[in-house]
Amino acid sequence: MSNPYQALIVERHKHPLHAGRPTQFDAQGQGANPICGDAVRVYVSRAGMDVHYEAEGCAIMNASADLMADAVEGKTPEQVERLHRDFEKLVTTGEENHELGELNALAGLAGYSSRIRCATLPWSALAEALHHV
Repeated sequence: MSNPYQALIVERHKHPLHAGRPTQFDAQGQGANPICGDAVRVYVSRAGMDVHYEAEGCAIMNASADLMADAVEGKTPEQVERLHRDFEKLVTTGEENHELGELNALAGLAGYSSRIRCATLPWSALAEALHHV
């Protein structure tokens, strides 16, 4: 894939499923990329690993946050850590991983090193939140 803006990425940016601050959550983490202006705050409810986020930034960062929330739902913190490592490998190498499901839409970022931080920013915020749970 040579186009990082696949239809799924655009769709999740325009119509996110997990955006917004939940009324109840156990922890939160945040991240910012001052180079491009992306900013994200991730909210985690430990029960069922329910993740929501508030984000301001590019389509890749927003889509990554939304797809991440799907991918981690119902997982343990240990499983989330493994997904995070697998996702980092995906966006840096471009090697798809069937366990990542729709996150594979971001595999094309491997050819765009300046965009990798956009995709990994929500994951960093999630890791921070899980550190505080």
